[in-house]
Amino acid sequence: MESGVQDGLFNVGTGCDVTIRELAETVKQVVGFEGTINFDTSHPDGTPRKLLDVSRMKTLGWEAKTPLIAGITKAYKEFLKT
Repeated sequence: MESGVQDGLFNVGTGCDVTIRELAETVKQVVGFEGTINFDTSHPDGTPRKLLDVSRMKTLGWEAKTPLIAGITKAYKEFLKT
């Protein structure tokens, strides 16, 4: 936000693709859920890829330093404090 850029949207992310299944399994692991995650395959999958284009952030010198699992873990710990 201190870049001096006055307008526009910025995608903030790792630039690495992750499937909904991988994300759900990661959250399951972090929160300690021992149940089963069920996917309803009778419905459309939605957008095939959910990868953000982070090139604009990279041109400003920013890149993600926190791996996905570490970020989810940190967010969950903060959630538990509330």
